[in-house]
Amino acid sequence: MTLLYTLLAIIAFILLIFIVYIAYLFISYKRLPDKQNLKSEIRNTTKLKIDTSYRALTFNIGYGAYSADYSFFMEGGESSRAYSPEAVKENINGQLQEIESVNPDLIFLQEVDIKGHRSKMVNEVQFFNDNLPDYSSVFSQNYNSAYLFYPFTKPIGSAKSGILTLAKAKLEDSVRYSLPIDTDFNKLMDLDRCFSASKIPLENGKYLQILNTHVSAYSKNAEVKMEQFAKLFNFIDKSYQDGNYVIVGGDFNHDIIGNSPQLFNGTDKREQWEQPFPFENIPEGFTLFVNGLAEAMIPTARSLNIPYQKSESKLMIIDGFLVSNNIKVGSIHAMDLEFAHSDHNPVYMDFKLI
Repeated sequence: MTLLYTLLAIIAFILLIFIVYIAYLFISYKRLPDKQNLKSEIRNTTKLKIDTSYRALTFNIGYGAYSADYSFFMEGGESSRAYSPEAVKENINGQLQEIESVNPDLIFLQEVDIKGHRSKMVNEVQFFNDNLPDYSSVFSQNYNSAYLFYPFTKPIGSAKSGILTLAKAKLEDSVRYSLPIDTDFNKLMDLDRCFSASKIPLENGKYLQILNTHVSAYSKNAEVKMEQFAKLFNFIDKSYQDGNYVIVGGDFNHDIIGNSPQLFNGTDKREQWEQPFPFENIPEGFTLFVNGLAEAMIPTARSLNIPYQKSESKLMIIDGFLVSNNIKVGSIHAMDLEFAHSDHNPVYMDFKLI
């Protein structure tokens, strides 16, 4: 009987720890308020001009963890954290060089950690701000997660992360807007989502409003994802009606060319984060500019179930730009970097305000 009581006591203790931990996750979970004013770092006061060529770049940096040899547990791979602080620094240094090589005027970065076990506590926001001194910047926090004790052998831990927008111009009226998310247990894994909106003054007295966003990837709730797009679309529609020029850059986690599985992998099977973009819901006066992306056959993202293998990896085009029709886009390009420093390739677009 003593052995039985001991076993029951051990089981009860483990169960108690589990219950306390689940309670900790839910008690510590807090969403940031919607429509939160953000503080911009103004290091460039340039006003943009009409009929002048500019370049915008969007890049999901994967919090500096996803080198080409990396696979991620949430997609069936192995790892949950970056290999080391040195690996994170090597990746973000590589990303910086890749960004600088195309000299963009506007930069939209996603999955940028301030601190996190997954990114070995490297402050990536500070890194990019320090190394891009000619850009004004604004950081919008997606989430500050509780410690996730999963996978059990090497937990992903906690992370404070978000989206970073930089511009060779003055940023005004920067605001964070919360996006709808799952309300069940899934919210602890897919975490909080948002978009940031900033205004850039133009010489003609008008404004270019730039939005940076990262739509949910791992949510299985299609309705929630459509609600996220609905909020984004309603915002840009109003901004355009108010007379602004509007650019949305980001990781849409939806197939923006409509046939990525067939193009890259010869299949109709889709992952949950590469469902077709809701083209039919794009507001009047806007274009999701993808001209030439499919023809170039350069993916913007890869699945993380295995390390990158060009002939085996699941590839897709999910990153890009949505622009108002008072903006003339000259060209758009995905950079073929073989996913050297992220599970995404950057995308850049040349444009003029007309």
